[in-house]
Amino acid sequence: MKRIIGFIGAGNMAGAMIGGILKAGIVLPEQAAVSDLLEEKTAPYAARGLGVYTDPAELVRNCQYVVLSVKPQVMEAVLQNIAQAVTEEHVLISIAAGVSCRYIRSVIGFECKVVPVMPNTPLLVGEGAVAVGREEPISAEEFDFVTGLFRAGGRVEVIDSGKLNEVIPINGSSPAMIYLLAKYMCSYAETQGISYEAANRLFCQTLIGSAKMMLESGKTHDELIAMVTSPGGTTYRMLDALKERGLDDMVEDACGRCVRRAYELGK
Repeated sequence: MKRIIGFIGAGNMAGAMIGGILKAGIVLPEQAAVSDLLEEKTAPYAARGLGVYTDPAELVRNCQYVVLSVKPQVMEAVLQNIAQAVTEEHVLISIAAGVSCRYIRSVIGFECKVVPVMPNTPLLVGEGAVAVGREEPISAEEFDFVTGLFRAGGRVEVIDSGKLNEVIPINGSSPAMIYLLAKYMCSYAETQGISYEAANRLFCQTLIGSAKMMLESGKTHDELIAMVTSPGGTTYRMLDALKERGLDDMVEDACGRCVRRAYELGK
């Protein structure tokens, strides 16, 4: 094999990973490759010195680690294309929601090495939150290499490989929930005569600070809520309104729908 890692599909997530691993020096450009049906997606990588393959099976024959960065709906066709090229030496890294390792192996035709991963779009800015599962027969060295690829772009948590669907609402889909909340908050600020842009900056900085408090203060969520909330005060009234509207039930329902859809998409 001429190269270390290849990406089948050159979308945003693949681009984020490639940018992170090149910046971290995990691989050199000439040690990586991409394959995509659209030349306009692969051309920038060719200009940076990465290998470009029109045939995904050819990429597999030339790379030990292969990231399956395609949508679940086209995964079957991709797997059928590369099945004859995959050997016991390869490590397949799947970032497609809902696609199980069992299904990937069933299409490939043998117990190949597969690492299931649920990344999120903040990988694009080096602040990703990535859940990774581990399954036999991958070696410790191979698994460490895979987790290192994602640590180059954010935080990695190793979880039960059977829970990759259940974690989707926690890190994979939650950015959309946060963006929607930000939109509503900033829109409200605008109705009150506050600049949408200024409100967005204040809200984003509040997210950053709140995240650091949760990670670094050593306090529980309830303790942190209590630090902000005075009895009968402004925050108390805001939280009371959310409780009256059943925020906890809405979040549980939203997460459940997300996970059910992952199983529907999966194989």
